Amino acid sequence: MSEVLPETGRVVVLGMGGSSLAPFVFASSFKRRPGFPELEVLDSTEPSMILATAGRSDPARTLFIVSSKSGTTLEPNILFDYFYDLAEKALGGKAGERFVVVTDPGSALEKEAGRRRVRRVFPGDPSIGGRYSALSNFGLVPAAFLGVDLPELLRRAREMADRCRRDAPINPGALLGAALGALALQGRDKVTFSVGRPVDRFGMWAEQLIAESTGKEGKGILPVEGESLARPESYGGDRLFVRVETGKSAGGAKEALDALSQAGHPVVSFELADAQDLGAEMFRWEFGTAIAGALLGINPFDQPNVQEAKDRTNEILGRLEFPPHPKPLPEGEGERLRKHLDTLKAGDYFAITAYIPSTGENEEKLNRLRLLVRDAKKVATTVGFGPRFLHSTGQLHKGGGDSGVFLQITAEPAAAVPIPGRPYGFGEVVAAQAAGDLSALSSRGRRAMSVRLPPDVYSGLDTLTAAVSRALQID
Repeated sequence: MSEVLPETGRVVVLGMGGSSLAPFVFASSFKRRPGFPELEVLDSTEPSMILATAGRSDPARTLFIVSSKSGTTLEPNILFDYFYDLAEKALGGKAGERFVVVTDPGSALEKEAGRRRVRRVFPGDPSIGGRYSALSNFGLVPAAFLGVDLPELLRRAREMADRCRRDAPINPGALLGAALGALALQGRDKVTFSVGRPVDRFGMWAEQLIAESTGKEGKGILPVEGESLARPESYGGDRLFVRVETGKSAGGAKEALDALSQAGHPVVSFELADAQDLGAEMFRWEFGTAIAGALLGINPFDQPNVQEAKDRTNEILGRLEFPPHPKPLPEGEGERLRKHLDTLKAGDYFAITAYIPSTGENEEKLNRLRLLVRDAKKVATTVGFGPRFLHSTGQLHKGGGDSGVFLQITAEPAAAVPIPGRPYGFGEVVAAQAAGDLSALSSRGRRAMSVRLPPDVYSGLDTLTAAVSRALQID
């Protein structure tokens, strides 16, 4: 990558779904190597996230990777427009030198990359679906900029691929898929990840793989990422627990998992030698997910309901007629919230879909909120930031069974951030995505409620958590 790294101290991936999650996991799992740039992944349309990334990214020392298989995905295209405009204002005709593109051959994005004279275009493989593309250019190009030892990563992945060609009893991918599928058919369709450092965000990548591959035709396996382990009495009988760790990093997780196993919950564990085993583990889960899909009787390689949310978003943006925002949650809304949460029953799951800044602080507060619901209702819980989750669990939300209870959280953008060449800005985009998602859920009769936070999102989450606590009658 030396020919595209001159004077570069920072690399920013502009992508979504399969184009962003593998790079995100690589960036969080591997330490920055000397001589290589920092790697950031931006997969948000929330205005403050855009501004924060722009503030950290001097165009003269930042390389942007615009990543989209189809080349028509809204989010990376408008992020490309925004950051290219910034680079052009700073660098003039040399702006294209600060961009590389990863896309399938012949895509509209490839043509736009040529027009803007980007430094390089890395081709995707059209035969590989987005969520199965971690070990293609969509995952490997960002990993290379990060300084990951790609020959070793791929060597281990090939070893796993060879093992997955064996007969089922000694085929690790087939064994995983058989367990996922068989347990889901028995009602244990909530795969709960417990992942140790440094690969602790592996579950975010697996979340998209499993949800988008299996969540359709009224069926599906729900991946549960980021939900901390608890005592056995916090769970119903619908869980499969998966532990992924490196070396002997289990710590307190081992005691919790032992207790769950003794209580009758199925627990499976995978030990990685180090982060370089991620390639092998990703292949195992890709293979196993395909097997599980076959056992469920669905096609694990399509995502019919993802496109619906995109279409509804584009329709709203095309009309430039945005629906009214939900009012901020007042004290009187507590009763509506209580009735909404009371619809949760055994075997359901509670999904927080948050169209707010995807910061670590906000994620921590949302995790506290989800645990209140888990412990009170004994149901699986998930947290997804929009629009990221639309390209991940969003497929299962709409295409899977009617077992989800959704709490959508929106907020007034902190600032208006226009998009060059568009009649709307990022604030309007994220509002349209939230409205389109809610419309798609409502059209299927899903149990969905939307609340709006005040401009001070951080304190607004405290208010919402207190309201949820009261609705659950927690002292």
